[in-house]
Amino acid sequence: MAKKKTDKAKKEVSIETDAEENGSENKDAVENTHEDDSEITTILDPEKEDRGFWSALALAAVLAFCFRIFLYQPFNIPSSSMYPNLLIGDYLFVSKLSYGYSRFSFPDFLHVDFRGRVFEKQPERGDIAVFRQPYERGIDYIKRIIGLPGDTVQMRSGELYINGERVPRTFIDIREHDDEGVIETFSKYETTLPNGVTHYIYEKSDDEYYDNTPLFTVPDGHYFFMGDSRDASLDSRSDRVGMIPADHLIGRATIIFFSTAGIGDSCPVREGFFAHPRMLGCIVYNGVKNIRYRRIFRHIR
Repeated sequence: MAKKKTDKAKKEVSIETDAEENGSENKDAVENTHEDDSEITTILDPEKEDRGFWSALALAAVLAFCFRIFLYQPFNIPSSSMYPNLLIGDYLFVSKLSYGYSRFSFPDFLHVDFRGRVFEKQPERGDIAVFRQPYERGIDYIKRIIGLPGDTVQMRSGELYINGERVPRTFIDIREHDDEGVIETFSKYETTLPNGVTHYIYEKSDDEYYDNTPLFTVPDGHYFFMGDSRDASLDSRSDRVGMIPADHLIGRATIIFFSTAGIGDSCPVREGFFAHPRMLGCIVYNGVKNIRYRRIFRHIR
């Protein structure tokens, strides 16, 4: 009888011990749950989310800045001097890597100042390139490289001669161009440079101001540039531009990333931006309508 009571007591003690252990585990589970909730609360902390957003934005800005400084710089075309190959309203990327780096490869506000070029590569005849105008501070031009160091270049009756050899041109057709409301007529030609680069040019006539020039000899370390619209281009034929030193090259034009024929030119003009109720809608409509979709992502040659 005493043995049965003892066994019963042991059994009760065992049950109580298990209950205490189970209670302890449940308590730990509850505590762990609270800890997990605390971790979730920390992850969703708005302050940390804001810091992450601004960090990502700062990183994107740094990468964009480096892209613009060291790789590709965007430019837009403001004039008709490169018609018919580059149009007013074209936006394009210029490769900095193509020719290496000079002091003009960097924005003026950085005040980078050194002579010559770093990682220099030689341009090729026929490249369309951006360069810093030697006689106008802070002005960049885009033209086609016609003459290399040591070449002779001359225009005779509207035709181009390089090293004494006539550069062949083939008549294509007559084109009309609206230059700020003035309709001008051009002859369109296909021409092939001595290295085989073929491209189109415009000519008003063969008797314009720069259609007969003296014989130019390109000095060492310089390049002779011309616009594709031969009679509407201020280029190396003029004393205002001259032949371009190699360290004034910024880069080679590579691709058109956007192009528009205009945004608000035909919209009504009123005092103040929102003065006319239809003005904003007109600008948006024309902005979309005038996008030249076929020119976007076109390679430049």
